Amino acid sequence: MSLPLLVAIVALGIVLSVAAVHFTGGSKTATLADRDQALSRFAEDYPDETAATVRLTADARTAFLDLGRGRIGIVHSIGDCFLTRVVTAADVSVSSSDETNIILMRLTDFTWKGGRFRFANAGDAQALLQVLEARHSDAAREAA
Repeated sequence: MSLPLLVAIVALGIVLSVAAVHFTGGSKTATLADRDQALSRFAEDYPDETAATVRLTADARTAFLDLGRGRIGIVHSIGDCFLTRVVTAADVSVSSSDETNIILMRLTDFTWKGGRFRFANAGDAQALLQVLEARHSDAAREAA
């Protein structure tokens, strides 16, 4: 078999594999339909946790759940799956963006570093920012 023919066959195989993954839903991004779905998905991984407040981002890809006792639950979509985490003030650093409805979050977890989260309601963003910053300052005070 000639080299150009072999290269063409391999390239065609790769293209067909990528197309098959795409058309069978492999490139779909999961979103949260509502707060109840966020609670349900979080409860699958953390059945003993109860959330007081759920805040969804504008793109419905992330939900932040107030768990009390200085902890926040996170449900975040990655591809067609959801990643869940419970974080404390020691696990996260947050800051606000120039826009009032965006927060920037950085996690110490090496499997997911956080990101930029935009909320439809600026009040949700500010409330979450205040909760995380208050917990962060409480943790700093306890460490001192």
